[in-house]
Amino acid sequence: MKIGNIEFPDYPVFLAPMEDVTDMNFRLLCKRFGADMVYTEFVSSDALIRHVNKSKEKLKISDQERPVAIQIYGRDVDSMVEAAKICEEAQPDIIDINFGCPVKKVAGKGAGSGMMRTPELMVSITESIVKAVKLPVTVKTRLGWDHDSKIIVELAERLQDTGIKALTIHGRTRSQMYTGEADWTLIGKVKNNPRMHIPIIGNGDITSPEICKKRFDETGVDAVMVGRGSIGCPWIFRDIKHYLTKGKILPPEAFTLYLDILKGYISKNVENSGERGGIIHSRRHLAASPLFKGLPDFKKTRVALLRADTIEELFKIINSIPVIYNL
Repeated sequence: MKIGNIEFPDYPVFLAPMEDVTDMNFRLLCKRFGADMVYTEFVSSDALIRHVNKSKEKLKISDQERPVAIQIYGRDVDSMVEAAKICEEAQPDIIDINFGCPVKKVAGKGAGSGMMRTPELMVSITESIVKAVKLPVTVKTRLGWDHDSKIIVELAERLQDTGIKALTIHGRTRSQMYTGEADWTLIGKVKNNPRMHIPIIGNGDITSPEICKKRFDETGVDAVMVGRGSIGCPWIFRDIKHYLTKGKILPPEAFTLYLDILKGYISKNVENSGERGGIIHSRRHLAASPLFKGLPDFKKTRVALLRADTIEELFKIINSIPVIYNL
């Protein structure tokens, strides 16, 4: 499978763009565990053209994480084109357009998945960006705005006609947000549409190697994207790749090894953002990590993890977990 001139192995697995999650440290970690491509946090086109420092910081990428895509969102043709040109200067491998974010502050203003209500504008923005930059342009979107307006099959053809090099589809409507179960039926219908010739990437509820293989087999998608299943669990890519290539579940490592991976990530965040900022940024991974699921009476320990203010205190709690629970 190729996106532009970028060639991928069989059964590629990508890290999805996620706000406050896919910073460079996490992208490098997921790359280390086998992610075939990674995406930045999504970047506001309006903030970029106003030269907001926080948004410009998101454009920083490392050669070690390539291939890497920068994702932008917005609702205005001119600002999106200008933002795409700014992103091109950062030299990513791909520029991705976010037509899928469902949160109110984005979709409610007509950007992200809010574009599902204005497909003509969505197509116009995409076509304008494709013409304005030399890098491959891709799109990430959803099935539709709500249950009664699932327009993705027709829309996919129109987006392909703009010249994009790949299309990622999240198997939910905007109105679903992240509730319910992702529906891959229409993703498969897009992939198996004889008019489609660009790679189709499926996204939604990939939380285990078995589910990932099932989605590949059922839909024939060219690649799969992992989002929330990677939070606090960057090793999911290694587990998935092993299952896809070997047909067997990779035996788990020692519990303390996984803790060391999380501690290493926290340390990197503290190094980059200071103690308080690094700890706060890491909390989402600690809260969501499947590593702690099933541990009896873990609530008290979880609260302590999320309240720790210093790295010394936080690591002391993390190191005590195997002792407390006899792991």
